[in-house]
Amino acid sequence: MRAHVTKKILSEGLGLLERVIPSRSSNPLLTSLKVEATEAGLTLSGTNLEIDLSCFVPAEVQNPQNFVIPAHLFAQIVRSLGGELVELELTGNELAVRAGGSNFKLQTGDLDAYPPLSFPTQADVSLDAGELSRAFGSVRYAASNEAFQAVFRGIKLEHRGETARVVASDGYRVAIRDFPASGDGKNLIVPARSADELIRVLKDGEARFTYGEGMLTVTTDRVRMNLKLLDGDFPDYERVIPKDIRLQVTLPATALKDAVNRVAVLADKNANNRVEFQVSQGKLLLAAEGDYGRAQDTLDVVQGGTEPAMSLAFNARHVLDALGPIEGDAELLFSGSTSPAIFRASGGGGYMAVMVTLRV
Repeated sequence: MRAHVTKKILSEGLGLLERVIPSRSSNPLLTSLKVEATEAGLTLSGTNLEIDLSCFVPAEVQNPQNFVIPAHLFAQIVRSLGGELVELELTGNELAVRAGGSNFKLQTGDLDAYPPLSFPTQADVSLDAGELSRAFGSVRYAASNEAFQAVFRGIKLEHRGETARVVASDGYRVAIRDFPASGDGKNLIVPARSADELIRVLKDGEARFTYGEGMLTVTTDRVRMNLKLLDGDFPDYERVIPKDIRLQVTLPATALKDAVNRVAVLADKNANNRVEFQVSQGKLLLAAEGDYGRAQDTLDVVQGGTEPAMSLAFNARHVLDALGPIEGDAELLFSGSTSPAIFRASGGGGYMAVMVTLRV
Protein backbone atom coordinates (compact mmCIF):
# COMPACT_ATOMS: atom_id res chain seq x y z
CA MET A 1 0.00 0.00 0.00
CA ARG A 2 1.22 3.47 -0.88
CA ALA A 3 -0.60 6.72 -0.13
CA HIS A 4 0.07 10.41 -0.64
CA VAL A 5 -1.76 12.88 1.62
CA THR A 6 -1.21 16.49 2.64
CA LYS A 7 0.29 16.96 6.09
CA LYS A 8 -2.40 19.51 7.09
CA ILE A 9 -5.35 17.22 6.34
CA LEU A 10 -3.72 14.16 7.90
CA SER A 11 -2.76 16.13 11.03
CA GLU A 12 -6.32 17.40 11.41
CA GLY A 13 -7.73 13.88 11.25
CA LEU A 14 -5.15 12.52 13.68
CA GLY A 15 -5.86 15.43 16.03
CA LEU A 16 -9.50 14.35 16.29
CA LEU A 17 -8.50 10.75 17.05
CA GLU A 18 -5.81 11.70 19.58
CA ARG A 19 -8.40 13.19 21.94
CA VAL A 20 -10.36 9.93 21.99
CA ILE A 21 -7.64 7.26 21.88
CA PRO A 22 -5.95 6.80 25.30
CA SER A 23 -2.19 7.28 25.49
CA ARG A 24 -1.98 4.43 28.02
CA SER A 25 -4.20 1.38 28.51
CA SER A 26 -4.06 -2.11 29.99
CA ASN A 27 -4.98 -3.21 26.46
CA PRO A 28 -2.18 -1.82 24.24
CA LEU A 29 -4.34 -2.14 21.13
CA LEU A 30 -6.62 0.60 22.46
CA THR A 31 -3.69 3.03 22.19
CA SER A 32 -3.56 2.35 18.44
CA LEU A 33 -5.67 3.57 15.56
CA LYS A 34 -6.95 1.54 12.66
CA VAL A 35 -6.32 2.84 9.14
CA GLU A 36 -8.59 1.53 6.38
CA ALA A 37 -7.40 2.45 2.88
CA THR A 38 -9.44 2.76 -0.29
CA GLU A 39 -8.61 4.43 -3.57
CA ALA A 40 -10.56 7.50 -2.35
CA GLY A 41 -8.57 7.96 0.83
CA LEU A 42 -7.92 6.80 4.39
CA THR A 43 -10.42 6.18 7.18
CA LEU A 44 -8.88 6.60 10.63
CA SER A 45 -10.70 4.89 13.53
CA GLY A 46 -10.16 4.53 17.26
CA THR A 47 -11.95 3.94 20.54
CA ASN A 48 -11.67 4.35 24.30
CA LEU A 49 -14.66 2.00 24.86
CA GLU A 50 -16.84 5.01 25.73
CA ILE A 51 -16.50 6.78 22.37
CA ASP A 52 -15.81 5.21 18.97
CA LEU A 53 -14.61 7.73 16.39
CA SER A 54 -13.98 7.38 12.67
CA CYS A 55 -12.67 10.15 10.41
CA PHE A 56 -12.16 10.18 6.62
CA VAL A 57 -8.99 11.74 5.16
CA PRO A 58 -8.83 12.26 1.36
CA ALA A 59 -5.66 10.77 -0.15
CA GLU A 60 -4.22 9.24 -3.31
CA VAL A 61 -3.92 5.51 -2.58
CA GLN A 62 -2.40 2.65 -4.55
CA ASN A 63 -2.86 -1.03 -3.65
CA PRO A 64 -5.12 -0.32 -0.63
CA GLN A 65 -4.43 -2.26 2.59
CA ASN A 66 -5.60 -1.85 6.17
CA PHE A 67 -3.27 -1.61 9.16
CA VAL A 68 -3.06 -0.67 12.85
CA ILE A 69 -0.52 1.87 14.10
CA PRO A 70 0.34 3.48 17.51
CA ALA A 71 -1.91 6.55 17.45
CA HIS A 72 -0.04 9.16 19.46
CA LEU A 73 3.39 8.23 18.10
CA PHE A 74 2.09 8.36 14.52
CA ALA A 75 0.47 11.76 15.13
CA GLN A 76 3.65 13.13 16.73
CA ILE A 77 5.73 12.01 13.74
CA VAL A 78 3.33 13.52 11.20
CA ARG A 79 3.31 16.87 13.02
CA SER A 80 7.12 16.94 13.09
CA LEU A 81 7.54 16.38 9.35
CA GLY A 82 9.10 19.23 7.39
CA GLY A 83 7.43 18.60 4.03
CA GLU A 84 3.81 19.37 3.15
CA LEU A 85 3.14 16.15 1.21
CA VAL A 86 3.31 12.95 3.26
CA GLU A 87 4.01 9.55 1.71
CA LEU A 88 2.88 6.42 3.54
CA GLU A 89 4.15 3.03 2.37
CA LEU A 90 3.16 -0.26 4.00
CA THR A 91 5.54 -3.17 3.53
CA GLY A 92 4.73 -6.27 5.54
CA ASN A 93 4.48 -5.17 9.19
CA GLU A 94 6.32 -1.89 8.67
CA LEU A 95 4.90 1.53 7.74
CA ALA A 96 7.26 4.07 6.19
CA VAL A 97 6.33 7.73 6.78
CA ARG A 98 8.17 10.16 4.50
CA ALA A 99 8.07 13.89 3.81
CA GLY A 100 10.79 16.27 2.65
CA GLY A 101 14.05 14.63 3.70
CA SER A 102 12.53 12.72 6.66
CA ASN A 103 11.95 8.98 6.68
CA PHE A 104 10.38 7.17 9.66
CA LYS A 105 9.56 3.47 9.89
CA LEU A 106 6.97 2.21 12.38
CA GLN A 107 5.98 -1.30 13.35
CA THR A 108 2.27 -1.96 12.78
CA GLY A 109 0.00 -3.83 15.20
CA ASP A 110 -2.15 -6.95 14.97
CA LEU A 111 -4.97 -6.01 12.62
CA ASP A 112 -7.04 -9.13 13.39
CA ALA A 113 -6.94 -8.49 17.15
CA TYR A 114 -8.15 -4.89 16.89
CA PRO A 115 -11.68 -4.51 18.38
CA PRO A 116 -14.31 -4.28 15.61
CA LEU A 117 -15.97 -0.87 15.31
CA SER A 118 -19.39 -0.69 13.70
CA PHE A 119 -21.20 2.50 12.66
CA PRO A 120 -24.86 2.33 11.51
CA THR A 121 -25.57 3.76 8.08
CA GLN A 122 -29.26 4.68 8.44
CA ALA A 123 -30.31 7.92 10.19
CA ASP A 124 -33.31 8.40 12.48
CA VAL A 125 -33.19 12.21 12.56
CA SER A 126 -30.94 15.03 11.30
CA LEU A 127 -29.92 18.25 13.04
CA ASP A 128 -27.87 21.23 11.92
CA ALA A 129 -24.31 20.35 12.97
CA GLY A 130 -23.25 23.96 13.58
CA GLU A 131 -26.32 24.76 15.71
CA LEU A 132 -25.89 21.57 17.73
CA SER A 133 -22.21 22.29 18.36
CA ARG A 134 -22.93 25.89 19.43
CA ALA A 135 -25.73 24.72 21.71
CA PHE A 136 -23.55 22.13 23.47
CA GLY A 137 -20.74 24.67 23.72
CA SER A 138 -23.06 27.25 25.32
CA VAL A 139 -24.14 25.02 28.22
CA ARG A 140 -21.15 22.72 28.73
CA TYR A 141 -19.73 24.82 31.59
CA ALA A 142 -22.72 24.01 33.82
CA ALA A 143 -22.30 20.22 33.68
CA SER A 144 -20.76 18.66 36.77
CA ASN A 145 -17.30 17.07 36.77
CA GLU A 146 -18.00 15.13 39.98
CA ALA A 147 -18.34 11.38 39.45
CA PHE A 148 -20.90 11.01 42.25
CA GLN A 149 -23.35 13.39 40.57
CA ALA A 150 -24.53 10.83 38.01
CA VAL A 151 -26.77 12.48 35.36
CA PHE A 152 -25.43 15.92 36.32
CA ARG A 153 -22.27 14.81 34.50
CA GLY A 154 -24.25 14.88 31.27
CA ILE A 155 -26.04 17.28 28.96
CA LYS A 156 -29.68 16.60 28.24
CA LEU A 157 -30.90 16.91 24.65
CA GLU A 158 -34.65 17.39 24.28
CA HIS A 159 -36.64 17.47 21.04
CA ARG A 160 -39.60 19.84 21.16
CA GLY A 161 -41.30 19.79 17.76
CA GLU A 162 -39.76 22.62 15.76
CA THR A 163 -37.00 23.22 18.27
CA ALA A 164 -34.46 21.26 20.29
CA ARG A 165 -33.05 22.13 23.70
CA VAL A 166 -29.83 21.27 25.49
CA VAL A 167 -29.67 21.56 29.29
CA ALA A 168 -26.79 21.20 31.74
CA SER A 169 -26.80 21.59 35.53
CA ASP A 170 -24.53 20.89 38.48
CA GLY A 171 -27.23 21.52 41.07
CA TYR A 172 -26.22 25.16 41.63
CA ARG A 173 -26.93 26.51 38.16
CA VAL A 174 -28.76 25.56 34.99
CA ALA A 175 -27.71 26.46 31.45
CA ILE A 176 -30.24 26.15 28.61
CA ARG A 177 -29.97 26.70 24.87
CA ASP A 178 -32.83 26.31 22.37
CA PHE A 179 -32.18 26.02 18.64
CA PRO A 180 -34.21 25.22 15.50
CA ALA A 181 -34.73 21.52 14.77
CA SER A 182 -37.18 19.23 13.02
CA GLY A 183 -37.95 15.54 13.08
CA ASP A 184 -39.13 13.14 15.75
CA GLY A 185 -36.02 12.80 17.88
CA LYS A 186 -35.60 11.16 21.27
CA ASN A 187 -34.66 12.81 24.55
CA LEU A 188 -31.31 11.60 25.85
CA ILE A 189 -28.36 12.49 28.12
CA VAL A 190 -24.93 12.79 26.51
CA PRO A 191 -21.92 12.53 28.85
CA ALA A 192 -20.27 15.95 29.07
CA ARG A 193 -16.89 14.56 28.00
CA SER A 194 -18.50 13.06 24.91
CA ALA A 195 -20.18 16.40 24.22
CA ASP A 196 -16.69 17.96 24.26
CA GLU A 197 -15.75 15.73 21.33
CA LEU A 198 -18.99 16.53 19.50
CA ILE A 199 -18.26 20.24 19.89
CA ARG A 200 -14.85 19.70 18.29
CA VAL A 201 -15.94 17.57 15.33
CA LEU A 202 -19.28 19.19 14.40
CA LYS A 203 -18.69 22.13 12.07
CA ASP A 204 -21.40 22.60 9.44
CA GLY A 205 -23.80 20.58 7.34
CA GLU A 206 -25.99 17.87 8.86
CA ALA A 207 -25.45 15.79 11.97
CA ARG A 208 -27.36 12.54 11.44
CA PHE A 209 -28.51 10.71 14.57
CA THR A 210 -29.01 6.96 14.86
CA TYR A 211 -30.45 5.68 18.14
CA GLY A 212 -29.34 2.39 19.69
CA GLU A 213 -29.72 0.67 23.04
CA GLY A 214 -27.96 3.07 25.40
CA MET A 215 -25.99 4.39 22.43
CA LEU A 216 -26.10 7.29 19.99
CA THR A 217 -24.35 7.39 16.63
CA VAL A 218 -23.65 10.82 15.15
CA THR A 219 -22.61 10.94 11.49
CA THR A 220 -21.42 13.83 9.34
CA ASP A 221 -19.91 13.87 5.85
CA ARG A 222 -16.46 13.30 7.34
CA VAL A 223 -16.86 11.87 10.84
CA ARG A 224 -18.76 9.02 12.51
CA MET A 225 -19.02 8.73 16.29
CA ASN A 226 -20.63 6.20 18.64
CA LEU A 227 -21.38 7.56 22.12
CA LYS A 228 -22.48 5.71 25.23
CA LEU A 229 -25.39 7.59 26.81
CA LEU A 230 -26.00 8.22 30.51
CA ASP A 231 -28.80 6.32 32.22
CA GLY A 232 -31.22 7.98 34.61
CA ASP A 233 -33.78 10.76 34.88
CA PHE A 234 -32.62 14.34 34.51
CA PRO A 235 -34.05 16.56 37.31
CA ASP A 236 -37.06 18.80 36.63
CA TYR A 237 -34.99 21.91 35.97
CA GLU A 238 -37.97 24.04 34.89
CA ARG A 239 -39.26 24.33 38.43
CA VAL A 240 -36.19 26.40 39.45
CA ILE A 241 -36.68 28.96 36.65
CA PRO A 242 -38.21 32.01 38.39
CA LYS A 243 -41.53 33.23 37.00
CA ASP A 244 -42.17 36.29 39.21
CA ILE A 245 -39.60 38.78 37.91
CA ARG A 246 -39.49 41.92 40.07
CA LEU A 247 -36.39 43.65 38.76
CA GLN A 248 -34.78 43.64 35.32
CA VAL A 249 -31.36 45.05 34.46
CA THR A 250 -29.89 45.47 30.97
CA LEU A 251 -26.26 46.35 30.22
CA PRO A 252 -23.45 45.34 27.83
CA ALA A 253 -22.30 41.81 28.62
CA THR A 254 -18.64 42.70 28.03
CA ALA A 255 -18.77 45.58 30.50
CA LEU A 256 -20.26 43.31 33.17
CA LYS A 257 -17.67 40.58 32.54
CA ASP A 258 -14.82 43.08 32.85
CA ALA A 259 -16.21 44.58 36.05
CA VAL A 260 -16.81 41.18 37.68
CA ASN A 261 -13.29 40.14 36.73
CA ARG A 262 -11.89 43.29 38.37
CA VAL A 263 -13.67 43.04 41.70
CA ALA A 264 -13.31 39.25 41.89
CA VAL A 265 -9.55 39.69 42.36
CA LEU A 266 -10.30 40.47 46.03
CA ALA A 267 -13.23 38.06 46.44
CA ASP A 268 -12.84 35.56 49.28
CA LYS A 269 -11.88 32.25 47.66
CA ASN A 270 -13.08 30.42 50.77
CA ALA A 271 -16.54 32.03 50.54
CA ASN A 272 -17.60 30.94 47.06
CA ASN A 273 -15.80 33.82 45.31
CA ARG A 274 -18.61 36.03 46.52
CA VAL A 275 -19.47 39.18 44.55
CA GLU A 276 -22.41 41.34 45.63
CA PHE A 277 -24.78 42.96 43.14
CA GLN A 278 -26.60 46.07 44.39
CA VAL A 279 -29.10 47.60 41.95
CA SER A 280 -30.61 51.04 42.53
CA GLN A 281 -31.53 54.13 40.47
CA GLY A 282 -30.08 52.86 37.19
CA LYS A 283 -26.78 51.82 38.73
CA LEU A 284 -25.29 48.38 39.40
CA LEU A 285 -22.73 48.36 42.20
CA LEU A 286 -20.45 45.33 42.31
CA ALA A 287 -18.56 44.67 45.53
CA ALA A 288 -16.19 41.99 46.79
CA GLU A 289 -14.24 41.60 50.01
CA GLY A 290 -11.52 39.24 51.16
CA ASP A 291 -8.52 38.92 53.46
CA TYR A 292 -6.53 41.50 51.52
CA GLY A 293 -9.10 44.25 51.07
CA ARG A 294 -12.29 45.39 49.34
CA ALA A 295 -13.18 46.23 45.73
CA GLN A 296 -16.12 48.07 44.16
CA ASP A 297 -17.16 48.88 40.61
CA THR A 298 -20.21 50.80 39.40
CA LEU A 299 -21.95 50.35 36.04
CA ASP A 300 -24.78 52.26 34.38
CA VAL A 301 -27.74 50.00 33.57
CA VAL A 302 -31.23 50.18 32.14
CA GLN A 303 -33.45 49.25 35.06
CA GLY A 304 -37.06 48.09 35.03
CA GLY A 305 -39.57 46.18 37.14
CA THR A 306 -41.63 46.74 40.26
CA GLU A 307 -38.75 46.72 42.78
CA PRO A 308 -36.81 50.02 43.01
CA ALA A 309 -33.71 48.36 44.49
CA MET A 310 -32.31 44.94 45.31
CA SER A 311 -29.16 43.36 46.76
CA LEU A 312 -27.97 39.91 45.71
CA ALA A 313 -24.74 37.92 45.80
CA PHE A 314 -23.30 35.39 43.36
CA ASN A 315 -20.27 33.22 42.87
CA ALA A 316 -18.07 35.32 40.54
CA ARG A 317 -16.92 32.29 38.56
CA HIS A 318 -20.52 31.27 37.95
CA VAL A 319 -21.39 34.76 36.75
CA LEU A 320 -18.52 34.80 34.27
CA ASP A 321 -19.45 31.34 32.99
CA ALA A 322 -23.07 32.41 32.53
CA LEU A 323 -22.06 35.54 30.61
CA GLY A 324 -19.65 33.66 28.34
CA PRO A 325 -22.15 32.73 25.57
CA ILE A 326 -23.84 36.17 25.60
CA GLU A 327 -22.91 38.71 22.93
CA GLY A 328 -24.16 42.29 22.92
CA ASP A 329 -26.41 43.28 25.82
CA ALA A 330 -27.19 40.98 28.74
CA GLU A 331 -30.47 40.91 30.67
CA LEU A 332 -30.40 40.06 34.36
CA LEU A 333 -33.80 39.06 35.77
CA PHE A 334 -34.22 39.03 39.54
CA SER A 335 -37.20 37.80 41.57
CA GLY A 336 -35.68 38.32 45.03
CA SER A 337 -32.42 38.37 46.94
CA THR A 338 -32.74 34.69 47.88
CA SER A 339 -34.36 33.40 44.67
CA PRO A 340 -32.55 32.10 41.56
CA ALA A 341 -31.71 34.72 38.94
CA ILE A 342 -31.78 34.55 35.14
CA PHE A 343 -28.96 35.76 32.88
CA ARG A 344 -29.76 35.84 29.15
CA ALA A 345 -29.06 37.75 25.95
CA SER A 346 -31.19 40.84 25.41
CA GLY A 347 -33.57 40.25 22.54
CA GLY A 348 -33.57 36.46 22.80
CA GLY A 349 -31.25 34.04 21.06
CA GLY A 350 -32.36 30.91 22.88
CA TYR A 351 -29.74 30.95 25.66
CA MET A 352 -30.53 31.25 29.37
CA ALA A 353 -28.56 30.70 32.57
CA VAL A 354 -30.30 30.23 35.94
CA MET A 355 -28.15 30.63 39.07
CA VAL A 356 -28.81 30.30 42.76
CA THR A 357 -27.90 33.35 44.84
CA LEU A 358 -25.59 33.35 47.84
CA ARG A 359 -26.98 34.44 51.16
CA VAL A 360 -26.84 38.25 51.47
